[in-house]
Formats: sequence, C-alpha cells, structure tokens
Amino acid sequence: VQLQASGGGLVQAGGSLRLSCAASGPTGSRYNMAWFRQGPGSEREFVAAIRWNGYTYYADNVKGRFTISRDNAKSPVHLQMNSLKPEDTAVYYCAAGSNTITSTVRQNVGYNYWGQGTQVTVSS
Repeated sequence: VQLQASGGGLVQAGGSLRLSCAASGPTGSRYNMAWFRQGPGSEREFVAAIRWNGYTYYADNVKGRFTISRDNAKSPVHLQMNSLKPEDTAVYYCAAGSNTITSTVRQNVGYNYWGQGTQVTVSS
C-alpha cells in the first residue's frame, strides 16, 4: 500500500488547512487510518485516527480544532485543521494499519504503512 499525503502549506495563526491522504495498491483490506506529526526537535506524535468502521480518536491538543474524516473504508482520508496555532507547525504523516487494535490506535506501532509527510507551517 502506498500513501500520498497532500495539502500542507503556510498559514497564519487562526487559519485553516485541509490535508488529504490517498492510498493506492492492494486496498482490499479495511484499513484504519491516522495522522501523526513531527515538529522541529520533537518526536513523532499522534494527531488523529479513524477506524475502518468510522470511529475517531483525537489527541487532546487538537480536539475541537481538527476533524478526521473519510467517505468509506477505501476512500481518501482528510484532516481538516481549524484555528491553527504556531505549535501545530510540523511535518504531518498519514499512516494506515490493517490490524490496528484499540490499545495501539494512538501509537506508531499500530500502523504498518506510512506516507512521505507534508509540511504544515503556522506563522504567528
């Protein structure tokens, strides 16, 4: 499975961006999808996830501002980011997992496919 992330860019604080992640290759399985991010000098951290059945999870620091969505289990995944803050600046990675369990949905190990990342920069 190959993942292609897009939609990053430069935005002022308080603005919005919409990231998308499209999967190609063997997509017969139902994948759980997620977004992680890695800021300068920081470790990769969980942002949001959506299970194949539509159930969503969010990191506390983005809850209420970001929304993860998909039309169905095989469609691209989107991350709508509103009220962006400078601390949201990072490279955003999409990930797909075929066997993600609840205890790993917020962890790197829950996903076996990763996209190349897209830069999001929020200026103050």
